[in-house]
Amino acid sequence: MPLFGNTFSPKKTPPRKSASLSNLHSLDRSTREIELGLDYGTPNMNLTGQSLKFENGQWIAELGSSSGDRRETQRLRKRNQQLEEENNLLRLKVDILLDMLSETTAESHLMEKELEDLKIHNRRRK
Repeated sequence: MPLFGNTFSPKKTPPRKSASLSNLHSLDRSTREIELGLDYGTPNMNLTGQSLKFENGQWIAELGSSSGDRRETQRLRKRNQQLEEENNLLRLKVDILLDMLSETTAESHLMEKELEDLKIHNRRRK
């Protein structure tokens, strides 16, 4: 028996109430979103003075960004368009060259065949 009595005897805590005291669980989804603010909208961020927003899986620059960035974007788009046109022209040239090569190859094969036929014909004459 301890000298000063039982030094460690915590009191038993009462059981918790299982039911929620809030009535939000009884509301429908749209009302809960309005009440709890679950409609966050699109994510936005600001990097070096340029405002970006996330839409359809891509970060898009907002229209209020600086004019220097807009000019740079326009310049890059124009350069991209020029390069695409040049690429299309080069593809067309390659297609034409391949057609010319196949035509020349076919003519060469025909000439070789005619030459072989003439050689065979000439051997029969002798």
